[in-house]
Amino acid sequence: MKINHNRPTVAVHKFTSCDGCQLAILNLGEALLTLTELVEIKQFAEAGILDEHATVDIAFIEGSISTPREMAQVKKIREQSHYLIAMGACATSGGIQALRNMSDGQAWIDAIYASPQHIESLTTSTPLSDHVRIDLELWGCPVSSHQITATVRALLFGVLPKIEHDKVCMACKRSQAVCVMVSRGEPCMGPVTNTGCGALCPQFGRGCYACYGPAENPNPNALASRFEGLGMSASEISRNFLFINNNAPVFQTIGQKYSERRDE
Repeated sequence: MKINHNRPTVAVHKFTSCDGCQLAILNLGEALLTLTELVEIKQFAEAGILDEHATVDIAFIEGSISTPREMAQVKKIREQSHYLIAMGACATSGGIQALRNMSDGQAWIDAIYASPQHIESLTTSTPLSDHVRIDLELWGCPVSSHQITATVRALLFGVLPKIEHDKVCMACKRSQAVCVMVSRGEPCMGPVTNTGCGALCPQFGRGCYACYGPAENPNPNALASRFEGLGMSASEISRNFLFINNNAPVFQTIGQKYSERRDE
């Protein structure tokens, strides 16, 4: 299938997630109206447009694969799309719900639901890339509205958008935000996290919590050692890495290392 250059079609699908990335699209406001003049939106449940079986040029998917239905659906969407884009932390790494991968998911279901036999759920929460070929991953929790418009406009020209690969620390320097780890002794994941948010949290005096996923060439062991120097316990260090993007291998490895140390 080739992209339609007259008026490309777009679909926005939701799997296991909080809808935050879809809201980032709706929050475009007037820019979204301009965007609809360039593309035809075929599926976007959050906006009331329903046609989940539509064949489209560009498909965005928010959410992780957590149910048998989603596993089958993502394969169908892959067949129906020219470009398939994983949108947000859940779609790119499994999301915070991927914490279930480190425990007995079925035991939780049995403990929480009165009739667990009616719950159709996988024992894992996994990124889209574990199941189908993905053309582009947009990290973030949620993604920024700018990422969406930049992506669509680039694809209309037949190219993939440029993705920033600086660490959040670089964005802090550019925005003249004061380093919370140096000035306040608070933990911050900025040194190992990819930018994209514009260093939003540090500008408001709190540490980065790695919602944009691992940066290129991170050094998580060095950051964990720095956290130890701040007086953080192994449990606290583990929680910093095993959070929104806990299933990202580089975070998972160091997080589990400190989790095991906590249990000693």
